[in-house]
Parts: sequence; C-alpha cells; structure tokens
Amino acid sequence: MTTSASLPAEPVSEIPGDGVTDRLVEANRRYAAKFADPGMDARPVLRVAVVACMDARLDLHAALGLELGDCHTIRNAGGVVTDDTIRSLTISQRALGTRTVILIHHTGCGLESLTEDFRHELEDEVGQRPAWAVEAFRDVDQDVRQSMQRVRTNPFLPHTDDVRGFVFDVHTGLLREIDPSS
Repeated sequence: MTTSASLPAEPVSEIPGDGVTDRLVEANRRYAAKFADPGMDARPVLRVAVVACMDARLDLHAALGLELGDCHTIRNAGGVVTDDTIRSLTISQRALGTRTVILIHHTGCGLESLTEDFRHELEDEVGQRPAWAVEAFRDVDQDVRQSMQRVRTNPFLPHTDDVRGFVFDVHTGLLREIDPSS
C-alpha cells in the first residue's frame, strides 16, 4: 500500500554525479572559509523564541529582520506547540533567558490537508503506530490560538505574558496577528 507518507510523486532533482548532501557540505566549506567566530553564547540577544512551521517558503530571519544570535528558532510541521516544542521553550526560557514567544503559522500549510488518518496509514504500512499526533488543522487562525493557549497555560514556562501569534502569508510575505480571544 502506498500512503501519503511515501516518497514524493515527483523525483527530487540532483546534480549529476553529486547528491544534495554533498552540495550542502561543499557550501559549508565555502561558508567556513569566510567564517569569523561572532564571540556570542547561546543566549539570544533579543530574548525571544520563535516557533514556526518548517515550511521551506518561510525565511524567518529575513521576514522578521533578525540577525545571527537574535533569537531561538523552533520549527516543526505546522509550527504547532507540541510536547517537544514545550521542552525546547522551557530550556530556552529557564536556561537561556528568553522572555518573549512568537508563534508563526502560515497560509497554505500542508497540515490543513492531512488528518489523523495519516497515522493510521503509517501504521498499516509499517506495522507500528507513531507515538505522535499529526496535529492537523482546518482553521489556521484557530490553530494559532490553540498554540498560544498551550504556551500561556503551561506550568513549565515561567514567562507567558508576552506570547503573540501570527499567520505568515506565503504570497505577500506579510504577517497577520491573531487575536487570542476571537
């Protein structure tokens, strides 16, 4: 059985005789040749953690005017606040000094077209049910509200007064703020 969890329908283009990973490692060599240690530690300068979707169309640093060292960036499918996101935010706040949390979902998210059936298809295909939930959603604004609520009510996070949520429009590049009480 082939599920939506299988490989993409269209092959990924590769450089003849060279794989994508090799190309990225070579790019790193060029980067490292010009690299100068910025002399900073792991504490974000702006004391902010950004939780966002892993979607390749989101260039968070450019979209938010951020520089190296400004923030912690936590990304996952959908930008949803999961247990692992809470783990990262807890470390970010308690050990590394962040005080602000910005949540960014986006238009046209792939999680809007999935359901929990995805997990069942995976179980049928590989014989084991994933331990994680898909966290699919139909209403991106409501999912941002849910994510804000999960952060604001989590007992492990001491700094929950400055939590804001946004939807990034992948066609215009603009953020639209979500009212948590709507």
